[in-house]
Amino acid sequence: MTTYGGRPDKARRDAITVEIGYALFSAVFAAAVVFGAVAGPALLFELPEMLEKVLIHLGLGIAPVLFAARVISVLLRFRRDTSQPSQPGRTNPDS
Repeated sequence: MTTYGGRPDKARRDAITVEIGYALFSAVFAAAVVFGAVAGPALLFELPEMLEKVLIHLGLGIAPVLFAARVISVLLRFRRDTSQPSQPGRTNPDS
C-alpha cells in the first residue's frame, strides 16, 4: 500500500486514522466503565469517609492505566495485522 517514495496511500492513512479513533474511543469508554464500577458506590452511597477516599483514589489510579493499556493493545494489534505480506510466501518485494 505505498506509492512513489514509500509514502502510505490515502486508504492506508484513512485506516490508520480510523484505528486511532477506535483505540481512543474504546479506551475512554473502558476507563469510564471501570472508574464507575470502582468509584461509583462511593459517589452514590453514604459510605465511611475513609472507604470513599480509597474507592475514588483506586478508580482514579486504575482508569488511566486501563486507558493506556487499551490504546496500546489496539494499536499494536493493528500494526501486527497490517505487517503481513500481501502475497503469502513472499519475504521481500524483489522475490
